[in-house]
Amino acid sequence: MSHFRFVFVVFCLTAVLIATVYLRSVNNRLFYQLCLCNAERDHLKQELGAKQLRLENLINPAALSQRLGQDQQPRDDRR
Repeated sequence: MSHFRFVFVVFCLTAVLIATVYLRSVNNRLFYQLCLCNAERDHLKQELGAKQLRLENLINPAALSQRLGQDQQPRDDRR
């Protein structure tokens, strides 16, 4: 009877170790995907901020008058 108990214990320990390795690999994969999504989100936030600044620059009346003033001045560098 003790032989069967030993085989059962070894079998259970092996199953637990295999499950542990599987869960760690799943955990590493999910952590990598989380980091990837966070990096992409940060990149999109920066891109959105840059687009908002460009839009505000286009809408800003001071920037419009400055741009209109530059367009009305003759340029000597055109050839």
